[in-house]
Amino acid sequence: MAEERARVVRQPGPRGGHGPHGPREKVKNPGQIFSRLMKFVMKNYTPHMILVLVCIVASVLANVQGTMFTRTLIDDYITPLQKAAEAGRTVDYSPLLGAMARVAIFYGIGIVAQLAQAVTMTFVTQGCMKRMRDELFEHMEKLPIKYFDTHAHGDIMSIYTNDIDTLRQMISQSIPQLVNSIITVVSIFVMMIVLSIPLTLLSCGMVIVMILCSTLATRISGKNFVEQQKDLGELNGFIEETMTGEKVVKVFNHEEESVKQFDERNEKLFVASYKANAYSNIVGPINAQLGNVSYVLCAIVGGLIAVNPAAGFTVGSLASFLTFNKNFSMPINQVSMQMNAIIMALAGANRIFMLLDEKPEVDNGYVGLVSVTDAKGTAAVDAGAEAGDEAENADRLSGKIVSGLVETDRNTGRWAWKHYHKATDTTTYVPLEGDVVFENVNFGYTDEKMVLHDISLHALPGQKIALVGSTGAGKTTITNLINRFYDIQEGKIRYDNINIQKIKKQDLRRSLGIVLQETNLFTGTVADNIRYGKLDATMDEVVAAAKLANADGFIRRLPNGYDTELTGSGASLSQGQRQLLSIARAAIADPPVLILDEATSSIDTRTEKIVQAGMDKLMAGRTTFVIAHRLSTIRNADRIIVLEQGRIVESGSHDELLALKGRYYQLYTGKKPELAS
Repeated sequence: MAEERARVVRQPGPRGGHGPHGPREKVKNPGQIFSRLMKFVMKNYTPHMILVLVCIVASVLANVQGTMFTRTLIDDYITPLQKAAEAGRTVDYSPLLGAMARVAIFYGIGIVAQLAQAVTMTFVTQGCMKRMRDELFEHMEKLPIKYFDTHAHGDIMSIYTNDIDTLRQMISQSIPQLVNSIITVVSIFVMMIVLSIPLTLLSCGMVIVMILCSTLATRISGKNFVEQQKDLGELNGFIEETMTGEKVVKVFNHEEESVKQFDERNEKLFVASYKANAYSNIVGPINAQLGNVSYVLCAIVGGLIAVNPAAGFTVGSLASFLTFNKNFSMPINQVSMQMNAIIMALAGANRIFMLLDEKPEVDNGYVGLVSVTDAKGTAAVDAGAEAGDEAENADRLSGKIVSGLVETDRNTGRWAWKHYHKATDTTTYVPLEGDVVFENVNFGYTDEKMVLHDISLHALPGQKIALVGSTGAGKTTITNLINRFYDIQEGKIRYDNINIQKIKKQDLRRSLGIVLQETNLFTGTVADNIRYGKLDATMDEVVAAAKLANADGFIRRLPNGYDTELTGSGASLSQGQRQLLSIARAAIADPPVLILDEATSSIDTRTEKIVQAGMDKLMAGRTTFVIAHRLSTIRNADRIIVLEQGRIVESGSHDELLALKGRYYQLYTGKKPELAS
C-alpha cells in the first residue's frame, strides 16, 4: 500500500500490535459468548446433539445401575452364599450368574452409548470447525479494505488456526463432559441419599471445599489463558511479517534484532502459558487428594454406622456408597479441569465473533454495469444477469439508446450504465465513456485528520491523468476513492455524470483495471493468474491478453509455458515478469478505466521499457490514472496533477508545468524553483 495510507492507519492499537478491534485482556460477557456458540452448534447439528444427550444419559444410568448392583451383590448374593457354605448347605450360583448377566447388559449398553457419543461428537466438532471457517472467510471477503489496513494479517490468520482450534476441544470434550458431569452428579446424589443421608452430607461438604479451590485456581488460570491467546496472535503476526520481509531483514543485517524481538514475544507467550497451565494443572491433583480425604472420612464414618445393625446400613450399602463417593467427586474434578479449556475457548470464540461482527462493506448502489454485446446495437446483457434475462435486456436496449452506445470508437463503447428508476418503473442506459470528476473532495482515513483537501479534477474520456507529488501527498488515496475502497466525507465523485455512491461497488470495480506496485500472484498456473481478471476467459483470450502486455514471450520460455505452476506469489519470476502478468490480468478484464499505481517503480530501466510498452497498449482508448515514480514515464500524459500535503498545487501538461518552473519543475529537474532562472 502506498505510504500515505500506511502512515495514517498502520498505527498500533492500545495493546501493542493490534488495531482498535484487537483482543482484550479479559473476555467480556462469557455467558453470551457461550450461548452464541451453542446456538451456532445447535443450528446445524440439533439431531446429532440430541443423540449425544441420549447416549450420555444411557451411559450414566448404566454406570449408576452397575454401582448400585454392588449392594445387591454383597447383601443378596455373596453374604447368603457365604452363610450357606458355612452351614454346609448346597450352594446355588445360578441366581448370581443371572444377576451378573443383567449387569453386563447394562454395561454393554453404556459402552455402545459412549462409542456412539464419541463418533457423533467427532463429526459435530469437525463440521462446526469447517462451517466456522467457511463463515469467517465468507464474511472476511465482505469486509472493507479499512479492516485489513488496521489489523495485523498474522493476527487474522491466528483466528482461523489457533482460535478455531480451541473450539475443537471445547465442543468435542468440554461440553459433553459438562453435560455428563451434571447428569452423573444428579444421579449419584439421588442414589447417595437413598443409601445414607449423613454420609451424603459429609460428601457434599468436601465437594464444596473442592469447588472453592477449583474456582480460585480457574479464575487465575483463566486470565492467563486469555492473555495466552492474545500473545499467540501477536507472535503469529510477527512471524508472518518477518517471513514476508525476510529479504529486507537479511539486506540490513537485521537477523539478530529480529531474533531478539521474537524472543521477547515468545518469552511473553511462555510466561502467560506457564501461568495458565501451572494453575490449571494443580486443580486436578488438589481435587484428587480432597477426593481421597472424602473417601477416607466416608469409609470411617460409614464403617462405624455399618457395624451397628440397628442403623440399617449394610456392608453392601457402604461398598456402593464409597464407589458413589469416588464417582461423585470425579465429575467435579473433571469439570474443574474442563473449565480452563472452556475459558480459553471462549477467549478464542470472542475473537472469532468479533471478526464476524465487523460490519461488512456497505453498498447502497443501484446503478449496474451492462455489456453491449451486439455491434449493431440490438442486444445487451447484464454483467451478472441470469441466462433467461438476455431476451428482456435485448428488448430494453433496442433502438436509439444502444445505437448511441456503440457509435463511439473507444473500447468503452461496449459498456453502459444500467439505471433503474423505481418511481417510474423504467430502465435507462448511459454510455460508459470513462469521464471521471472530483468536485471539492475532502477525505480522511479518520474524521479527526483529513488527508485530502478540496480536491477538484476532471478526467475526460480516454485521457491519461498523471498524479505526482512527494511521499504522503495523497496520490494513492485519490485512486482508492475512485474504486470506493474508502468513502469521502465531503464533496462528490462522478463517473460519467453519475455519483459513484449510486453505482454498485462490484460493477464500479468491474469497470476499473488496477495495476499496483506490489504484484500479488496466487498459487496456480500462469494462465490461472491471468484468468483471475476474467474467470471464464478462454485460452485464446489468455494468450491475447499476455501478448497485449508483452508477456507472451517470457511465458512460452517457462518450463510448462502457460501451465507453469506458480507458488509464493510468483517468487520464481523476476519483478518485471510478475508485473507483466499483473498487466495481462488487467488486460483480460478489458476495463474501460485504468489505475496504474507506480507499476514500474521497482524494476530496472530495460524491463521498464518492456512493461511500459505493455501498459501503453493497455491504456490505448481508456481513461487512465497513473501514479508515477519516474516522471519521465508520464511526459506524454494529457494532464499532470501535482499534489502536496493533500492539495492540488499545480495542474497541466508536462511542457506547461515546466514553463511554470514551480513544484513540478523542482520534482522533474531537481532544481529549486527560485533557482530556475
